[in-house]
Amino acid sequence: MGQKAIEVFRSCIPLFQALSDPHRQDIVLLLAEHDKLTVNEITERSSLSRPAISHHLKILRDQGLVSVEQKGTLRYYVLSIEKAVELLKDLIHAVEKECL
Repeated sequence: MGQKAIEVFRSCIPLFQALSDPHRQDIVLLLAEHDKLTVNEITERSSLSRPAISHHLKILRDQGLVSVEQKGTLRYYVLSIEKAVELLKDLIHAVEKECL
């Protein structure tokens, strides 16, 4: 594998780690079905506690997979996977170019 492919792969590791947890996968899928949800709305649709949901949302936020929209006193979580998709496309392109 070429150096470029290795660099792109390594840059994807935090994204892979964030998506490796089944609870975070469920949150991503839930947000994909809805435009935006509060932490309480996500908690109502999950078996996890509110603090656990908040923890997982922080990890997803840190990786740019979700963003927060403030509306008055409510914080809505929104799926924002554009950067992650571009990063994964870069990885696929690098692997195709250097490994096939």
